[in-house]
Amino acid sequence: MQNSKNSLWNSNFSHIYVEKSALNHPNTEKILAYFKNTVVVEIDHYKEVFCRGHQSFNMQKRSTKLILATKKDNLIYEGADVCENFGNAHFYYTSSMMNCIYNCEYCYLQGMYPSANIVIFVNIEDIFNEVEKLLEKHPVYLCVSYDSDLLAFEGITSFATSWMKFANKHPDLKIELRTKSANFKAIRDIDPLDNTILAWTLSPSKVISKYEEKTPSSKLRLESIRDAVEKGWTVRICFDPLLYTKDWKKEYKKLVEETFKVLPAEKIYDISIGVFRVAKDYLKKMQKERTHSLLLSYPFECKNGVCSYSEKQTREMIDFVYKEVCKFMPKKKIYI
Repeated sequence: MQNSKNSLWNSNFSHIYVEKSALNHPNTEKILAYFKNTVVVEIDHYKEVFCRGHQSFNMQKRSTKLILATKKDNLIYEGADVCENFGNAHFYYTSSMMNCIYNCEYCYLQGMYPSANIVIFVNIEDIFNEVEKLLEKHPVYLCVSYDSDLLAFEGITSFATSWMKFANKHPDLKIELRTKSANFKAIRDIDPLDNTILAWTLSPSKVISKYEEKTPSSKLRLESIRDAVEKGWTVRICFDPLLYTKDWKKEYKKLVEETFKVLPAEKIYDISIGVFRVAKDYLKKMQKERTHSLLLSYPFECKNGVCSYSEKQTREMIDFVYKEVCKFMPKKKIYI
């Protein structure tokens, strides 16, 4: 019976929907060449598929489809208040992809988007043009992998490589590429750039196994980070989001110790620490999608439209992990 149930689902990326405006783009041709046995469906606009009604994000994660489109507006966004700007005055982010190949139970994307299907905006050169316009006004700190995981998808899109080539031409641009992948090998041959930060999110092993479906283990992530550090890249470590789970103190203490057993602390650029927080409207949708999630059923407190743990609980968690990290890193390199 179980096998029969599984057979009802197509494999991931069995179908690729392509906007007519994106059909002849070189990035579209490259991606379609990668998926040689997939069914290609032409559409007028990606929202026909991505924004249709009565979709289940969680169900679609069992059989994710790919949508190739051209991004026509909102190419650059100002950084959100809930995100750390690391002291940069002109903080922005951009989304050349929407959604992620991973399936973390606490991911805000399931509250943000109506669909779990992955959208790739193939016209990345138009985003580059918008960044150049900003650079005419002031330096730019740009996060390029917030609403997806570009490095995890690098073998398909090469977008991480494209961003690095672009950054290399613009010294007043600093980019952050955030990931949970163990895919540094995909960019290993690129020489390190002073204005590019590779930022890895790390979680305790029990959190990964229970709440971060499809993501690499902490061991594999740490090995990938070590390779990047040894190659000379600027590396940021993100203990973010901290999750209030059983034995959380024990698990995060163990994670910090394991991290600095593998990584040379003096070669880590900085550390980010933050607890789980999400927009109130997103949380409602997340809870509706995952009705059996104990993690999302926590009695969060909401303030100014953002839901998180109580102020007391937040301070306890951040203070604990901060003190553990301070055993290895100078305080001036730790952001909370």
